[in-house]
Amino acid sequence: MAEEPLKRELANDEALAEEVADEHERRALEKTWGDEPGFWGWLASTNHKTVGKRFIYTAFGFFILAGILAVLMRVQLARPESTFLNPDLYNQIFTMHGTTMMFLFAVPVMEAVAVFILPLMLGARNIAFPRLNAFGYWVYLFGGIMLWVAFVMNVGPDAGWFAYVPLSGPEYGAGKRADFWAQMITFTEVSALVVATEIITTFFKLRAPGMSLNRVPIYCWSVLVMAFMVFFAMPTIAWASACLMMDRLIGTHFFNPAEGGDPLLWQHLFWFFGHPEVYIIFIPGTGFVSTILSTFSRRPIFGYTALVLSLVSTGFIGFGLWVHHMFATGLPRLGESFFTGATIMIAIPSGVQIFCWIATLWGGRPRFKSPMMFVLGFFFIFVIGGMTGVMQGAVPVDLQVHDTYFVVAHFHYVLIGGAVFPLFGAFHYWFPKVTGRMLGEKLGHLTFWVMFVGFNLTFFPMHILGLRGMPRRVYTYQPHLGWGDLNLLASAGGVLLTLGVLLFIVNALRSLRAGVLASDNPWGAATLEWATTSPPPAYNFLYPPTVDSRDTLWTQPADQPVVVGLRSDVREVLVTRTLDAEPDLKAEFPDSSIWPLLAALATTAMFIGTIFTPWAFPVGMVPIFATLTGWFWPKKRQAEERPPEEVKQKHGKRYYKLRGQES
Repeated sequence: MAEEPLKRELANDEALAEEVADEHERRALEKTWGDEPGFWGWLASTNHKTVGKRFIYTAFGFFILAGILAVLMRVQLARPESTFLNPDLYNQIFTMHGTTMMFLFAVPVMEAVAVFILPLMLGARNIAFPRLNAFGYWVYLFGGIMLWVAFVMNVGPDAGWFAYVPLSGPEYGAGKRADFWAQMITFTEVSALVVATEIITTFFKLRAPGMSLNRVPIYCWSVLVMAFMVFFAMPTIAWASACLMMDRLIGTHFFNPAEGGDPLLWQHLFWFFGHPEVYIIFIPGTGFVSTILSTFSRRPIFGYTALVLSLVSTGFIGFGLWVHHMFATGLPRLGESFFTGATIMIAIPSGVQIFCWIATLWGGRPRFKSPMMFVLGFFFIFVIGGMTGVMQGAVPVDLQVHDTYFVVAHFHYVLIGGAVFPLFGAFHYWFPKVTGRMLGEKLGHLTFWVMFVGFNLTFFPMHILGLRGMPRRVYTYQPHLGWGDLNLLASAGGVLLTLGVLLFIVNALRSLRAGVLASDNPWGAATLEWATTSPPPAYNFLYPPTVDSRDTLWTQPADQPVVVGLRSDVREVLVTRTLDAEPDLKAEFPDSSIWPLLAALATTAMFIGTIFTPWAFPVGMVPIFATLTGWFWPKKRQAEERPPEEVKQKHGKRYYKLRGQES
């Protein structure tokens, strides 16, 4: 009997020792991984959560600006022969709306969410190449600012977000409007490529020990496929925009048929990027859907392997569809038939995903929280968009509806249904993890229904307008054509859709100030980002976790081993092997630095300068080289601070064996 108090006393001593060790480790990690105080430290931050939030807020800001332009267009088109906007301003607004949505919002926001969530979901302390991550954000921000400053100064692009030649070429694109558009492409593609590099490296080398490829969450697979698609698609449009600028500025003739060029070359280059871009935007949306469905159905996702293969096959097939944008250009019929087949075939992996999601719902116990409502809205809207897309894969149908509002309706049903609705579901789902507070549930449901009704009122009538012959890209129309009532209905729906976005903003601002405090895992989810605090600390995890199953937090025991032994006085991370995520080596990440911002400023100066003179390129390389020298200048290695030996011994049961280290 005397042994029982002694055992309890020893257990209490061990628990106290562990608490002391945890607190020692927590303080050391906060000092090491935290940003420097003040504005300078804010500018120099390379933490993936800080940069990710900047990306998200900036992309959402561009979304609001593009939405305002959309409202202006719908006001102009609400009634026939409207004089609300003049033709030149309408062309600029139309171009800026599409350009901002596609290049400054849709792709960047999907990469932004990945920058924040991916390291947490994989159990890492930061994203790979953190300084490059900060550089990518600053380049993206400066490129967007450049484009919008040009628009405010009445030199915004006016040739459409696709900038077809010869309309955007030197013959018809007078002034610098098309040059600003082409150089904005360079900014955004540089940013997209560097973020894709980080995503791929983080996925393959920074996963938690035990997270083999068959245990990686579906969302992580979706952003991996997105990143590889960025690698193959973005250089095409970057090269096309560079050729356009050279045609305009130094007299080359890539797209001038009089000198051996070909204007159709622009369309091939643009749509080889442009159609995969739709899937670059859509595929992360499917990752949101799988994650949210699994959590709120209270069961593992059905058909994990089928979903992963569907994502990969969509990424491959997505590069074989671009010519269906060019069926009206007089291409060989045999070639068109292959692209018709590919257009129909890509519906197969999307159908597989939908059946897996339905099976997940069918076998689960769904809870209809606000993130789940946006996912259910996605089902309805995306299926309609997918069906109209398959219709346009048939050449005879496409020739009838080409360049009509039918295409506008299809395009928005696919992108808003396939990306924006899942994205808003993701905003509601991860808001407590980002901010530490819950969004208002009632206002979240109201936001969904207002957006859902407003969207369908806006874009469904456009199918009918297109079938009645209304061409896209027109700033007005005659009363006798009979398009006025449907356009008025679409404009009213646009107002309702705008109101839904405003409700979300009100909900977010109110919740940030007075929302319910979120627990670490308020939804009872299974993935690792919910294994840390809400919001996460600078170092993400006090002790990086290990994994022994696919739905980690649902199936692993509470005493699952964690990684102990990483240094706390430097930004040291565990690098794991590609296939089975076995511990491979320990790597030291760089500290926060102002050099990525300075390198982005130097790059911006060079890019903008080349709009006006080709000499800006060689001259601008000098400050870029100087900033890169500062960026990579070696830093003296710090001495390691080790915890007391008795504290290490108390953590003996929590060690995960690393190479060259006792467990």
